[in-house]
Amino acid sequence: MKLSHVATAVALAVAGSAAMAGEVEVLHWWTSGGEAKSVGELKKIMQTKGNTWKDFAVAGGGGDNAMTVLKSRVVAGNPPAAAQIKGPAIQEWAAEGVLANLDPVAKAEKWDSLLPKVVADGMKYKGNYVAAPVNVHRVNWMWANEAVLKKSGVTGVPMTWDEFFAAADKIKKAGFIPVAHGGQNWQDFTTFESVVLGVGGPKFYQDALIKLDQKALTSPTMTKSLETFRKVKGYTDAASPGRDWNLATAMVIQEKAAFQFMGDWAKGEFTAAGKVPGKDYICAAAPGTANAYTFNVDSFAMFKLKDAAAQKAQADLAAAIMGTEFQEVFNLNKGSIPVRLNMDMAKFDDCAKLSSKDFVASSKAGTLLPSIAHGMAVKPAAEGAIKDAVSQFWNDDKISVADGVKSIAKAAAIQ
Repeated sequence: MKLSHVATAVALAVAGSAAMAGEVEVLHWWTSGGEAKSVGELKKIMQTKGNTWKDFAVAGGGGDNAMTVLKSRVVAGNPPAAAQIKGPAIQEWAAEGVLANLDPVAKAEKWDSLLPKVVADGMKYKGNYVAAPVNVHRVNWMWANEAVLKKSGVTGVPMTWDEFFAAADKIKKAGFIPVAHGGQNWQDFTTFESVVLGVGGPKFYQDALIKLDQKALTSPTMTKSLETFRKVKGYTDAASPGRDWNLATAMVIQEKAAFQFMGDWAKGEFTAAGKVPGKDYICAAAPGTANAYTFNVDSFAMFKLKDAAAQKAQADLAAAIMGTEFQEVFNLNKGSIPVRLNMDMAKFDDCAKLSSKDFVASSKAGTLLPSIAHGMAVKPAAEGAIKDAVSQFWNDDKISVADGVKSIAKAAAIQ
């Protein structure tokens, strides 16, 4: 079936109120507490529209297991209505000719005016919407324990890397761990991208980590970024290798450590521990990155379906995902923020309000940037190679900064 045929069918389904309600099968890996609760809300919205929800949850592997199952289903000619897919992987699936054209829904719901262009472009293939975004996670956060800073004589949040290292020295002297880090390659990469953004600024981040420009990757700015990155490692504890991210967050919560560089999913851990932002802990942009925003957007790609009732249900699902009701309840549960630009943030906490304010400001300023560490910026092969090079440098102090720069530049050349 051609994309244009699907578009016509979806348009008719959206327009025709007499169309029968159908079943919508959704592949996702949101099986933990808050996430499962959020999916339940989407199911309720679909049921109120008279549709049948078929849950296709595949746990584990951060979505790797789900992708394996999805491939076999698509190859067999039996795809689900929607699947949790994000970043450049959306375009890779679309290039296979298996995704549906969501333009009729997107136009009716005015998605182009509700989404920042950089996010909308990520949901499109050859100018047509093929996926619906669910949320925005800010990646370039720094979390801090208020009590540890006070006990260490640190006043205010460090805004630059120089201020950060001065604070880290005081924290170390006071007997605390300055940086709680989980030594896993994606956590190393998360810290690395915030360092690159803080040292080089948004334009450099774009050239080096989105365009993978060799000149930027081998520049003195990248050398300075790696020097800073290595210096950060000097303030982590010896037990960090292999530690899960949430255990690193727990170190900040329990007043064992001062800072953690992690996306806003860390906030869920503070909330679960009964901690309040601005009182018990601080959320701030990583040093030097307050004027920019690295994002990780979850989304659902929609697959071509033959049945008209199923197409109608799929169109209802796309509209519900971007609707204000789901955007609010899902993101309150998940710790992320709504991807819609015009959302009322009254029910959200101070960290989410700051995130939303910066999201809107950076989308206007052109400093809203896809996170390379979280699958938003480059194709999976290059991302994996750079991630490995970054972790090798982080884990082996014998690798010189010059060799680290060469290794990362070489990895970025992998297609």
